[in-house]
Amino acid sequence: MKNIRNFAIISHIDHGKSTLADRFLELTKTVAAREMREQFLDQMELEREKGITIKLAPVRMEYEVKISNFQFRISNQILNPKSQNSKFILNLIDTPGHADFQYEVSRSLACCEGVILLVDATQGIQAQTLSNLYAAIENNLEIIPVINKIDLPNAEVEKTKQEIKSLLGCREEEIICISAKLGTNCEKVLEAVVERIPPPSQEKDQFRALIFDSIYSDFQGVIAYVRVFDCEIKSFDKVKFFNTDREIEIQEVGYFKPKRIKTEKLQAGEIGYIVTGLKEIRECRVGDTIAAIDAKESLSGYKKVKPIVFANFYPESANDFMVLRESLEKLQLNDAALSSEPKSTPALGRGFTCGFLGLLHLEIISERLKREFGLKLVITTPSVSYKILLSSNKEKTIYNPQDLPDPSQICEIKEPWVKLDIISPANFIGQVMDLIKIYRGKYVSTEYLASAVQQRLILHYEMPLSSLISDFYDKLKSVTSGFASVNYELLDYRLADLVKLEILVAGDKVDAFSRIVPHPEAYQQGKNLVNRLKEVIPAQNFPVALQAVVGGKILARQTIKALRKDVLAKLYGGDVTRKMKLLEKQKRGKKELLKKGKIKIPQRVYLEVLKK
Repeated sequence: MKNIRNFAIISHIDHGKSTLADRFLELTKTVAAREMREQFLDQMELEREKGITIKLAPVRMEYEVKISNFQFRISNQILNPKSQNSKFILNLIDTPGHADFQYEVSRSLACCEGVILLVDATQGIQAQTLSNLYAAIENNLEIIPVINKIDLPNAEVEKTKQEIKSLLGCREEEIICISAKLGTNCEKVLEAVVERIPPPSQEKDQFRALIFDSIYSDFQGVIAYVRVFDCEIKSFDKVKFFNTDREIEIQEVGYFKPKRIKTEKLQAGEIGYIVTGLKEIRECRVGDTIAAIDAKESLSGYKKVKPIVFANFYPESANDFMVLRESLEKLQLNDAALSSEPKSTPALGRGFTCGFLGLLHLEIISERLKREFGLKLVITTPSVSYKILLSSNKEKTIYNPQDLPDPSQICEIKEPWVKLDIISPANFIGQVMDLIKIYRGKYVSTEYLASAVQQRLILHYEMPLSSLISDFYDKLKSVTSGFASVNYELLDYRLADLVKLEILVAGDKVDAFSRIVPHPEAYQQGKNLVNRLKEVIPAQNFPVALQAVVGGKILARQTIKALRKDVLAKLYGGDVTRKMKLLEKQKRGKKELLKKGKIKIPQRVYLEVLKK
């Protein structure tokens, strides 16, 4: 175990994690030069298309280093070994950088002893950098600060060093400056991993491993990605899952290079995979402990994640409901942050209420359902969860506007608030503060990122989550010319003056368009929605009234004009009474249609409105 190093790379999105991982694969010759490509560990088409890491990816690298030139730590003791070549096993877990995938990062950190904190020299410390750093500190991990992109003409290396020193309290010589794109000083980072990150340790004499990810194979069943903490595991050993108490016989074990490589056993400190043979996806959950049959104590695992953004997913074709159900189950296998519950409405049929960690998480899941499983979906407007205190003193949590009880039964409504950290250049502070006021934010404090360099600051705010998941991020980028970055975490639920905005189409309520909004904003949002519907709902043979309603009171109205057939086209003269008779007949028909006519709203209308 003394020659094993388990580490992750943490940073803000687009600071160069995947590029640095590419250089590590080249330096350790883990991947042949002919097979190498950019963002090698980003295997999903969606990751490569968007240029971001979505799924964590483990890889095992073998690195031979001459250790005569530097001190190195084994079992927390500083040794000066004689000059010799030593081969080390470096287990890297490539992690996402976006705030919506923070849970992926936490799973990686639970399996590591150290991290590389990567900072872009052109952007400096960003909001997600701080969030990931605090998570690493909570896990008592060794931190190696690295500044990337020093080759760019607008790189501010000295300024970034000052920010890192102020943040970590480290010495300047401990900070490594690299260019991951050109490969400059990347080998020094690997040497620092060997030198500074401690090897894994063992606590128990019985096998225990933590599941940090899993996938499903039609041929092998559930394949669990594990970090072995105690003893070892071999094929055909019998083990159990602590949460479900299910006992299985291991079919195969191995490690990642980055493809799965079968091996005889996995030892304490190693990261690899276990083929469980399970065909029931629910029996293997991320965060569970796989242990020997007679083991008494499980590993601490991870905090149970709580989704904060909710949306309803409906298949365009009712025949695809079971396909959607199976697809969501497979995605939940390796995405523990995704939740789903069955939901049914008259307008859209059967579907699921799904929970996400943010809007990007929602977008990624919907794209994966469309691409990987060929599903065509109707997705309702994203919302948050609300806590309702009823007049009967019972508390109820709702995730959809359709579930909001009658106003006469409601004593109070609470909505979720978040702690918001915004890092921005100091010259944009006025615009940012003005924007936050519009989105119901409350100011907490301001702090400068570094005492010596006061061009950038951190604004601490509290804000309703429903405001944050609207178009706040786009507006913030706009007022700060793209320089601001945001990180947030859930605080608590607070009292709010909220109402249910409903839409009536030809007098019939359409649940899919309902939403919960702040009372002062109800008129404007209702007006915008009926204006949008007027553009996308096709005209009928009779006029169609569109109304935005709150508690029976009409706030805004638009009318879609009726289609007009030229009933006089066939007349070529004659008495004017012939024309009047035809026009009166048409008028009576339209009145009759107005009383009895029903509108079937096409699926594309829901898509257009919800997309907007």
